[in-house]
Amino acid sequence: MKRLHGMELFAEVAKAHSFSRAAAALGMPTSTVSRHVAELERAVGLRLLSRNTRRVELTDAGRLYFERCLRIVAEAEIAHEELRDQLEVPSGPLRVQLPAAYALDALIPALVAFGSRYPEIRLQMSVAGPEYAEHPPEIGDVSIRLGELPDSSLVARRLGAVHASLYASPAYLAARGTPMSPAELQRHDCIGLRTGAGQPAPWPLQRGRDQLLVPVEHRYGANDACMARQLAVLGAGIAALGGDESGRVRSGELARVLPAWSLGPIEVHAVTETRLLPAKTRCLIDFLGDYLDNPGLFLEPELPVRRAA
Repeated sequence: MKRLHGMELFAEVAKAHSFSRAAAALGMPTSTVSRHVAELERAVGLRLLSRNTRRVELTDAGRLYFERCLRIVAEAEIAHEELRDQLEVPSGPLRVQLPAAYALDALIPALVAFGSRYPEIRLQMSVAGPEYAEHPPEIGDVSIRLGELPDSSLVARRLGAVHASLYASPAYLAARGTPMSPAELQRHDCIGLRTGAGQPAPWPLQRGRDQLLVPVEHRYGANDACMARQLAVLGAGIAALGGDESGRVRSGELARVLPAWSLGPIEVHAVTETRLLPAKTRCLIDFLGDYLDNPGLFLEPELPVRRAA
């Protein structure tokens, strides 16, 4: 940056044919401008300016260098403007890494609502397997992660927590009976949920202030919401699903199990490589945090659209 700074000052002196006039235009001391230009000349190893008491002229080498400088300085100014726009204006492509578990279903409505609010941001979503906790997101992207986070140099912001409800097919419940309490889940086939690289864990059930950690028989394990749902529909057991299953309940594919209880809370974090984020990334993180606090607020039939200025 120091050489580019000297290049900019050199260009201003060459255009003004005077150190003092260039310094006045830039609002800098003449001595500072002179020092930076002298450092630039030492760096390139050639005299770029011919100095006399009345006027500053370009040398032959300085004339060639000046032509190149104008192009470089102009390109640098454009790059700085683009960076400022990226920092301040929420627009452009945004790559979002999502966990391959039930929260994928729970977060999709939020991402659709976000896209409606910020139409100039192009969301590029990918689903990560359980090994995603071992790999950082690419620079400029954001990774949404569930559960406990491993110690790392990445920057994490807690967005909130998600819950799931329990479902099974009517055929399964007819054959095995409907559990009437969380303890009865231990006698059923349950579809285990993996939110990280580990094996399915006991289910943290919550009802108001009541919280239970229920060990269940994980006959099937899944790290994908669609897979867990299909297993439940086919009668493989009881699954924890985070999406809206009301349509499948009405159609008779699924039935709610222990409706007073939910699975969770499971912490949700947004993970990035740095705290210095462009506007599009900051907007998404803020939006998801607000959404998890109050999902209904963002799922209005006519969501107001806010366009970038």
